Amino acid sequence: MKGVILAGGKGTRLWPLTAIANKHLLPVYNKPMIIYPLETLKHLGVKDILIVSGGEHIGWFTEFLGDGSGFGVNLTYRVQREAGGIAQALSLAKEFTKEDNMAVILGDNIFDNNYIEIVKNKKKNEAVLYVKKVDDASLFGVIEIGKNGKLIGIEEKPKIPKSNIAVTGLYIYPPNVFEIISKLKPSSRNELEITDINNYYIKNKKCIYKEILGFWSDAGTFDSLLRSANWVKRNDNNFAN
Repeated sequence: MKGVILAGGKGTRLWPLTAIANKHLLPVYNKPMIIYPLETLKHLGVKDILIVSGGEHIGWFTEFLGDGSGFGVNLTYRVQREAGGIAQALSLAKEFTKEDNMAVILGDNIFDNNYIEIVKNKKKNEAVLYVKKVDDASLFGVIEIGKNGKLIGIEEKPKIPKSNIAVTGLYIYPPNVFEIISKLKPSSRNELEITDINNYYIKNKKCIYKEILGFWSDAGTFDSLLRSANWVKRNDNNFAN
């Protein structure tokens, strides 16, 4: 399985910090943010990893991470030349992943790796969503689950959530994800949305979910960045690499 870290975007929620540094290189306690998703992929057994970021920032990543050998991985880089959304950024991984399954993680997601594991009963062409029960579900993509425990769909930042289970920024996709991306239409934000990918798999009964019991945070706001840093400070000695 290959790994993909999506580290694009302008980081507007963390302005003015992002006026001088890429969001994914900001410190989360004692490490740059990008190290945490990298460590999560390593924990899943992934060593060949692609980092996708904007052209104005890609040099910062290569200067810091190099070829990845210093971090125990093999790194490749691709430039997202336009702000076309998360799904559009993922489309740039097609030549890298080829016919392999891929673990895709958003570059600002911090996980307690002790609670992350590969789903062993995944079927062919089936996607896996890692989800987490949260108190503020209206801030995230929220899954709806039927009485039989099967996924019904995902609603993005609903005013009245149908559950308290949020979709995190960690996914496992089969190689046919690129066919799905090619069929997507831009959203009202004129972007290709990853929620549309996930809903496609759900609609076609090719999606399962794995609930995370440990810590998870999107570190893309001042409050969540602080919350993530405080968690790392408390747990650094036990942080699973």
